[in-house]
Amino acid sequence: MTLLAIYAAEGGHHPMPEHLISEAALIQQELGQWGIQFQRWPARASLPEGADQAAILAAYAEEVAAVQRDGGYQTVDAIRLQPNHPDRAALRQKFLSEHTHSEDEVRFFVEGRGLFCLHVGDAVIQLVCEADDWISVPAGTRHWFDMGPEPQFCALRFFNNTEGWVAQFTGDPIAERFPTLPELINPSGR
Repeated sequence: MTLLAIYAAEGGHHPMPEHLISEAALIQQELGQWGIQFQRWPARASLPEGADQAAILAAYAEEVAAVQRDGGYQTVDAIRLQPNHPDRAALRQKFLSEHTHSEDEVRFFVEGRGLFCLHVGDAVIQLVCEADDWISVPAGTRHWFDMGPEPQFCALRFFNNTEGWVAQFTGDPIAERFPTLPELINPSGR
């Protein structure tokens, strides 16, 4: 289930959310206040086990073409991580560090789930994205991403540059104070 949790950025270690929202229209409205776009699209293709990037992009060619046309995105890739990925721990640590991008971060989740954490003004917004969720985070927004210790997701990533994913890390340890994906979806497991 897609879930939005909103916290005060200055909260202590593992603060309680001030708001929890699970209705897509309300999530879209709430995120829109911070300039973050959120939509629900049908993840219509069932991807076979072991589908490579070319197969994933071919399965979603219509969506890719529409987003590229409307947003001017030069590069598109697909990231698919599963619990047995050999680099899952290193990738998780890399994405868990707060960073920014010089371009919008645009993702369409077609399988599984992941947790976007956005540090905007005096708030931290956590959004559990699942299949069918499309999000666009404005350039320069401080954020991090948690795929959990046993990742299970596939997302299409759209870029305005030919280099793909390029991050500027802030060095702020804020991510350490907020729930991770497993903690947010299963708070009693803390």
